[in-house]
Amino acid sequence: MNYFQLVVLAVLAGLLALNIVCVLRGWTTKRASLLWAALCVLAGVATAWPASTGWVAQRLGIGRGADLVFYCAVVVMMIGFWMVYLRLRHLGREMTLLVRHLAILEAERDAAGRADLS
Repeated sequence: MNYFQLVVLAVLAGLLALNIVCVLRGWTTKRASLLWAALCVLAGVATAWPASTGWVAQRLGIGRGADLVFYCAVVVMMIGFWMVYLRLRHLGREMTLLVRHLAILEAERDAAGRADLS
């Protein structure tokens, strides 16, 4: 095992520990945490035993293990970006509704204040 593998395994172990802390503090759902934990473990296995990706790639009809890892990373990133995009659109919509509601309440309060003065 070379130094790069050791560094990557240490980073993955840190991410896994952070994931556990997030679950214990309620910052994330258990389902999302389980997904991240599985991803960390798979990345750790691929890092510690690089030949295992080659074996899986051969079974799937892909030439090299590095290609399999690259394809999987691209697909996972695309799914992640899509989910973040949908979440940001949802938050933007909620923010618009909230600002609109506050503006209506403020306008009603100002109208009531003017009615009391006259």
